Amino acid sequence: MWPEAEKTEQLILDAKGGDSDARDKLLERHRDSLRRMVEMRLDRKIRRRVDASDVVQDVLVEANRRLADYMSNPAMPFHLWLRHLAHDRIIDAHRRHRGSQKRSVDLEQNISAPVNVDQSSLNIVAQICDQEMTPAAAATMNELQARFEQAISQLDEQDREVVVMRHFEQLSNQEVAAALGLSAAAASMRYLRALRRLRALLGEPTGE
Repeated sequence: MWPEAEKTEQLILDAKGGDSDARDKLLERHRDSLRRMVEMRLDRKIRRRVDASDVVQDVLVEANRRLADYMSNPAMPFHLWLRHLAHDRIIDAHRRHRGSQKRSVDLEQNISAPVNVDQSSLNIVAQICDQEMTPAAAATMNELQARFEQAISQLDEQDREVVVMRHFEQLSNQEVAAALGLSAAAASMRYLRALRRLRALLGEPTGE
């Protein structure tokens, strides 16, 4: 999901050397990945009020303003730094719109589209369950996707986040650990725990 790291590192070096074109390319090449990350995490009701592209633009503006600070002390990979900025923006959006007493989104009729997990959710079910979708499963894709969405929504926030990071964002265990401030071992254990719970919710054997 995230752009290739080697090219990102080269653009960072060029931007650090004063290349303004490299600076623009560095931010722009992460726009689509940021948008997918934001779309996956914005509440359905809030998406009726907040456009993911606007959130992404705000993130990129902030990243541009703070880029010099990041380049002087890159405590984490660039894409993890960007998603950290995006995560803060998403939290702000939820607080702002859910906290509004004048017109709470929770009181509005639910007319939003399904959560944007697309075809990748079906691939994840295949990975988590049988490793390969059978013809029968392929014939009932909508039902399978609905089952997955219902199951993942029943996970607690930490378990759901680690599944999304590993499968939807395709982050490595080391990247998840860095993003969550955990050791690699702790991140791995959280992921395995989340998979066990998800398999149980999907009616699959947990191997225990």
